[in-house]
Amino acid sequence: MESETTRRFYLGPGDAPSGWTKVSAETKYDAGTGFGFESTDGLKSVDHGMGFMTADKPFYFSAMLPEGNYRVSVTLGDNDGESDTTVKAELRRLMLSRVTTASGEVVRCEFIVNIRRASISGASAGERKTVALRPRERTEEAWAWDEKLTLEFNGSRPCVSAIEIIPAAQEPTVFLLGDSTVCDQPREPYASWGQMLTVFFTPSIAIANYGESGETYHGALKFGRLGKVLSVARPGDTVLMQYGHNDMKVVDVPTYKANIKKFVEAFREKKVAIVLVTPPHRRTFNKEGRIINSHKDYPDAVREVAREEKLPLIDLLEMTRAFYEAMGVRASGVAFKPGDGTHHNAYGAYELAKCIVEGIRASQLPISKYIIDDLPRFDPAHPDAPGSVKIPPSPTSPGNTPDGS
Repeated sequence: MESETTRRFYLGPGDAPSGWTKVSAETKYDAGTGFGFESTDGLKSVDHGMGFMTADKPFYFSAMLPEGNYRVSVTLGDNDGESDTTVKAELRRLMLSRVTTASGEVVRCEFIVNIRRASISGASAGERKTVALRPRERTEEAWAWDEKLTLEFNGSRPCVSAIEIIPAAQEPTVFLLGDSTVCDQPREPYASWGQMLTVFFTPSIAIANYGESGETYHGALKFGRLGKVLSVARPGDTVLMQYGHNDMKVVDVPTYKANIKKFVEAFREKKVAIVLVTPPHRRTFNKEGRIINSHKDYPDAVREVAREEKLPLIDLLEMTRAFYEAMGVRASGVAFKPGDGTHHNAYGAYELAKCIVEGIRASQLPISKYIIDDLPRFDPAHPDAPGSVKIPPSPTSPGNTPDGS
């Protein structure tokens, strides 16, 4: 049964069909109506054929909704011309990559978006009632925690005629816990594998990214991120956990290992499937062109927990070593934000997301059945050519370097 939170928006010409809400090029987001464009600057309503909304630059549409998972369907194309549309959600999560249509072709595409609030339902006495958001989460990352689902329509010629949003409460969820190499980075050119992972899965599973820049196992426990995920996770869901970049600066290896086991115990109690992920290498080469392990013994602690607790492991440390060394000392810089050896750009994040998908396949995890059809196997020692990964940048202004290093 469809919930009262189902929303259907018609962006074409004339009156909206029965059961749909009309959206014009002048419909700016309003908290009273609970929907609209974040900015109407440059929007054009095209009336020929089926009709659609377009612009010469990326544009954003938002709808107010309770937290949860939502199946989003978008109708794209132009009866009288070609279209090229990339769709991102919330903070630049890649949902659809370069959907192109020929003149006269109209397609309907689906994906699932997770939205959340900072409040923690069911918290016991003495437990945190809300996630302690960092200052950047209240400003440049506010869309990750606000009251609405926000879609970014990008590409050389996005043509959008309809948006349908339906609750997907019964679909399984993959939760991500991690640091700046995992979280939804809000500003170009930074990007992380967690916000690219979404494009590799079918619209039958949600990816809920709870990573945050600068975070550690200890911080996620203390400031409510673990408690928040536990409050919304259900038996049969999955969690991928990858901390380490920042933990090594604040705790010793035994404490780090003990913190991982605290998370394992908590998720096991909730009957959530657990996948451990070693942190990716920094871009630290020696004179021989080999990657130096800047994480010391911390990745080994992750491997030890996986062995001792009989948990699946995605060894992203080893996969990124193969990736960076295959590209070489100089060329590997194309995967990172210029001048930064830790934080990736869109290309690097996309390749790391492929590593994660390959790790899911290799471990034969139950969620592997949700990987999109016909996705080739990926060998990090033979990465995609940088020019072949074409993700149009979002219209963000320069920001601060993500917390952590």
